[in-house]
Amino acid sequence: MPRFSLEEIRNRFSTSADFNDLFDAFQDALEQNVQDLEVYRLLFWNKSLSSDELCLFGEKLAKEFPQLAYDIFMWMASIFEATFSAYDNFELAIEYYQKAAHARPSETDPYLDACDCHDPDLNIPPIDTLIDFLIRGSRTVSNKTPIYYRLSKLYETIGDVDRRDYYRGLADETGKGDG
Repeated sequence: MPRFSLEEIRNRFSTSADFNDLFDAFQDALEQNVQDLEVYRLLFWNKSLSSDELCLFGEKLAKEFPQLAYDIFMWMASIFEATFSAYDNFELAIEYYQKAAHARPSETDPYLDACDCHDPDLNIPPIDTLIDFLIRGSRTVSNKTPIYYRLSKLYETIGDVDRRDYYRGLADETGKGDG
């Protein structure tokens, strides 16, 4: 039998600073089979949670509701990008963009959003990591054109003119069917 109403769960997720209280509400939401991501977003934005605690909740939620894993991982990546980037140099954001890409390999958003994290002056996240991620993604996404354009830009950033031109050519070639 549920201990909390949906409104009580929402309230705890958004206002409580006690991990045990948040965990109890989370467990109750799972027991009630609450699959509304808007409810869990309140929890994910709770400023009292550490990155490890966010990962715990997000991973558990994705495991319980695999059909929501892509959206959960994309949301978590955006949270880590916005709130924890100063502490982990975007590592967690990239990790969750990779998990989202794994959950839905044909989608381009995880790859493009990961590139948006890149600070070329600081090389954070490392450009090699992004390039490898995009190359892997180019094998599975349904629309390769934006991936090829981003690869071209990344190679331009590091001064590799040959690869820049190669991926620009692929982008131009695959983009012809888009219009």
